[in-house]
Amino acid sequence: MKKISQFLLRLPRFYGLLLPILVAIVWEIMSRQGDAYAYTFVPLSQIYAGLLELFNSGELIINLKATLQITVIGLVIGGFSGLFVGGLMAVSATANKLIGPLYHTFRQVPLLGLIPLIALWFGNGLFSKILIVSLASFYPIVLNTFEGMRGVEEKYIEVASVLKFNRIQLFFVVLLPAAMPSIMTGVMHALAFAWISTVGSELLFSTGPGLGGLMQVAQEASRMDIVIIAVASIGLTGLLMNIGLSRFSQYVLRWRSVR
Repeated sequence: MKKISQFLLRLPRFYGLLLPILVAIVWEIMSRQGDAYAYTFVPLSQIYAGLLELFNSGELIINLKATLQITVIGLVIGGFSGLFVGGLMAVSATANKLIGPLYHTFRQVPLLGLIPLIALWFGNGLFSKILIVSLASFYPIVLNTFEGMRGVEEKYIEVASVLKFNRIQLFFVVLLPAAMPSIMTGVMHALAFAWISTVGSELLFSTGPGLGGLMQVAQEASRMDIVIIAVASIGLTGLLMNIGLSRFSQYVLRWRSVR
């Protein structure tokens, strides 16, 4: 009885696996309904064989590393740039008047609308991909940094004024820590946008390694098993990055749980 009760207590931890298992069962059933279905719903055995093929050839690791590299570089560049610009707009009314209209104008333009210009100006190589990812990360972090710092309670700013803080001290000692919850929310959004834009740029700029390029080549070769593996790799990697950043956010904002 004790073992049964322990098993029942642990059961809720595995609830997240129920839907994927159900999807896999339905998928396998659909793959056995004829050749037409087998092409669309590739049998799980064929997907497994394709996964082994990609692992043995090293293609999956190479393409995954390339995609992660673009995502991380773009996220770092866009993140620090967004933090700087958003902070500058928050502490300086002049900077807000100068930068704000231009920022809000370009923020409304979908990145897909900028891709033709970026390709014309910079080509379709690595730099263009990183630029797209940087822009995707830049927009949400600027907005969340600005809103977070402008939303700081007035009493904290008054204390900083009494202590005769200059603007640099005000930024690092008062505004930045107080706005950190909003900034971390922006970083979470930026990560999602960076990951999506990385794969999208790889699909549009089909040069060099990457999961998007792997998926496109597999589609042209009618290797639906490879396409599914690439899609699953994109989803699982994005999930792991989101979990990791969420844990980091909880660590950075751990002071909120002890107030």
